[in-house]
Amino acid sequence: MIEKPIPYGRQHITAEDIEAVISTLQSDYLTQGPKIKEFEEAFASYVGARYAVAVNNATAGLHLAAKAFGVKPGDKVIVTPMTFAASANCIRYCGGEVVFCDVDQDTYLMDIEKLKALLAASPKGTYKGIVPVDFAGYPVDLEAFRAVADEYGLWILEDACHAPGGYFIDSKGKKQYCGSGLAEASVFSFHPVKHIATGEGGMVTTNRKDVYDSLCLYRTHGITKDPGRLEENHGGWYYEMQELGFNYRITDFQAALGISQLRRADAGLDRRQQIARTYNEAFAPISGIRTPYVAENIYHAYHLYIIQVADRLGLYNYLHENKIYAQVHYVPLHLMPYYRQLGNKKGDLPVVEAYYEHCLSLPMYPTLTDEEQQYVIEKVIEFVTRR
Repeated sequence: MIEKPIPYGRQHITAEDIEAVISTLQSDYLTQGPKIKEFEEAFASYVGARYAVAVNNATAGLHLAAKAFGVKPGDKVIVTPMTFAASANCIRYCGGEVVFCDVDQDTYLMDIEKLKALLAASPKGTYKGIVPVDFAGYPVDLEAFRAVADEYGLWILEDACHAPGGYFIDSKGKKQYCGSGLAEASVFSFHPVKHIATGEGGMVTTNRKDVYDSLCLYRTHGITKDPGRLEENHGGWYYEMQELGFNYRITDFQAALGISQLRRADAGLDRRQQIARTYNEAFAPISGIRTPYVAENIYHAYHLYIIQVADRLGLYNYLHENKIYAQVHYVPLHLMPYYRQLGNKKGDLPVVEAYYEHCLSLPMYPTLTDEEQQYVIEKVIEFVTRR
């Protein structure tokens, strides 16, 4: 019998995590100390990027990247509608215009064929960039997107918040990790339900030195003390505000927690893969349940495990009645009131709208026990197969 509620996601904090935070709290630095740089370097190495910039949350990271790319009022940027609001809001923060592109019916990632059609329908130069999302942990094929972006002179901002450790195999047989540098910048989240938790927090990775320098400048009020960038230099104390920036810094003790969490990131991914296999095997014989599609060249990071059923609301309510707090990801962004008032409407993007009618995220996190998962499976099948 399951007594405690089962959420769709949950952080995993160990004694080692707690000790790492305590040790940093007892050190000389609470913010802007050595742990931040250590975390940045460790994370860059983990995903295979040259640079990483830690920030106070992923939304800030997306905003910084958009600023670094020079998004300005009137710039049109193409965004997937199957994402959290921040993926598009970062463009609006800079005054840019968001144009939504429908998703692929199997992966629910931005549909590259529809992207090509959208780009071909307007003169080159109409659009400035693309924001694809590694939705649920499924890596976007950035090799293919890179070719399209280069053809049209576009930058790519990869929202990889769901997918640290995820990768696809490219045309040369090489593993391309999410955030490794095929996009001009990639953004990760360290929210508690994500793979790595720091409470709040995020990371931006890039292989471009100019983007890295801009991210660092905008993260801290647009202020620099770098002697190589100063217009004047009055002495060791001197700094300059060179741009209108933000206070998007993370703390040293959050970085310490992130470092500790990163050390067991691969173990967490292994457990997520195991949970996904168990769900897949259990639901395979049930005709009323559609399980996630995964291509052969994909290593899915499984931030979310999403099924589709005919009566999504009924199953959602039934699971909640049984203390299984499944969730829906997401309401298509173009149908949010804010984006509707900008001209979007129901019927514009039929694939994502059809997906939304049937999707449900089941519990997926490394500390989900076998007993808890079997209980979830039992209740899902019980509802779907009852007459």
